[in-house]
Amino acid sequence: MAGKKMGDRNSGAEAGYDEPAATPAPVQSAPAPSGISDDSIARLKQLAELRDQGVLTDEEFNAEKQKVLGGA
Repeated sequence: MAGKKMGDRNSGAEAGYDEPAATPAPVQSAPAPSGISDDSIARLKQLAELRDQGVLTDEEFNAEKQKVLGGA
């Protein structure tokens, strides 16, 4: 292999074998902010849906959100 640089690699065909394809890393969802449980997130989503449907006012939503987040 005279004339080849140290970093050069043979292709799989030249070396007589096929290199395995790289396996992509699994996709993970972003973790919830520290201190917020899955139940709290579900409750906040439910409250947001009720607000979006007009069942709760913005003020009611914010008050309930503070309760869920431990601010009240």
